[in-house]
Amino acid sequence: MTQPPSPRILVVAGEASGDTHAAELVAALQALRPDLTFFGMGGARLAARGVELIHDAREVSVMGITEVLPRIPRILRIMKDLAQAAAERRPVCAILVDIPDFNLRLAKKLKALGIPVAYYVSPMIWAWRRGRVRTIQRLVDRMLCILPFEEDFYREAGVSARYVGSPVLEQMPAAATPQEFRQRLGLSVDAPTLALLPGSRMSEIRRILPTLVGAAKQLSAERPGLQVVVPVAPTIAKEEITSRFEGSGVTPVLVDGRAPEVVGASDAAVVASGTAVLEAGLMERPLVVVYRVSLVTYLVGRMMLKVAFVSLINLLAGRRVVPELLQGDMTPERISEEVRRVWLPGAPRDAMVQGLAEVRGRLGEVGAAHRAAQTVLELLPPRPAAGNG
Repeated sequence: MTQPPSPRILVVAGEASGDTHAAELVAALQALRPDLTFFGMGGARLAARGVELIHDAREVSVMGITEVLPRIPRILRIMKDLAQAAAERRPVCAILVDIPDFNLRLAKKLKALGIPVAYYVSPMIWAWRRGRVRTIQRLVDRMLCILPFEEDFYREAGVSARYVGSPVLEQMPAAATPQEFRQRLGLSVDAPTLALLPGSRMSEIRRILPTLVGAAKQLSAERPGLQVVVPVAPTIAKEEITSRFEGSGVTPVLVDGRAPEVVGASDAAVVASGTAVLEAGLMERPLVVVYRVSLVTYLVGRMMLKVAFVSLINLLAGRRVVPELLQGDMTPERISEEVRRVWLPGAPRDAMVQGLAEVRGRLGEVGAAHRAAQTVLELLPPRPAAGNG
């Protein structure tokens, strides 16, 4: 008797963090159901798990209104390709990871095809655009939440949701001293160390890094021998980083990825708002959160924002644990001032590190990908019994 075809799952992930989370979820599904096959959109990590990529995630990785507009025709073409592939291949389920502007529109097309949709890494609709919850209630069969307060928010709105835990916990290196991390990264073990994390998109490098360089220049003048370390995302060419340090008198040490370890090696870090802030916070080193977008994006965002904080650390803590310097407040002087407050041992540093430890405790246990995989499997049809016919 011929074997039934392997059940297929469509996986769609965007930027680097989404690709990582999606790859871990695929690995957990492969361990539970080796018969599954996967196709869709993602990056190098999904490809390494054997997922057939119809499109590369970098094709849709843009941020902010002014950056997105010129790319819309290309983005719509990619969405059409994925929907067409789903119509032809009839996956038993779709797993959509983050990138809500793209994935919620794709979910509508998948729903019309009768394909169950699991959504991993909730859009932050509790922070802004709360009206989207009605769209999610209509289009998403399982919302896999990675922040503890999201499950109740969704359930109250009639969405089938489960808090699976934070996948970021799995990606954290084991606790170690700054000196141990420096040794691993080939850094000077005893030098004072500042980590700069300017983001993983070119638009962020352009808008944020020059200001971070200005702050590093000020701090270097005060601390002889300061080593400035920048983890470089795979989406960014190293020349884009080094060129922005030219003429500053500061020579950065560049590290391929390994952002949490770079933060672990530091006395303090300056981090662009996003997933990297939570990763940095889990390393329990003092940090300053910064961000700048185009004026249009900022003004629209301010009108729609429904929360007191931008960074996940402060949102999870329910109070200001780390400083947030946004838009015009993001200056070399303000960044330097905040770094100075927590650089050396003392009450401000101790209070921040204590707050970061509390946030880590709130995220619960590791194992998010496995719990997410178990929830996805609930959407699949039952496996045919062995030995029939």
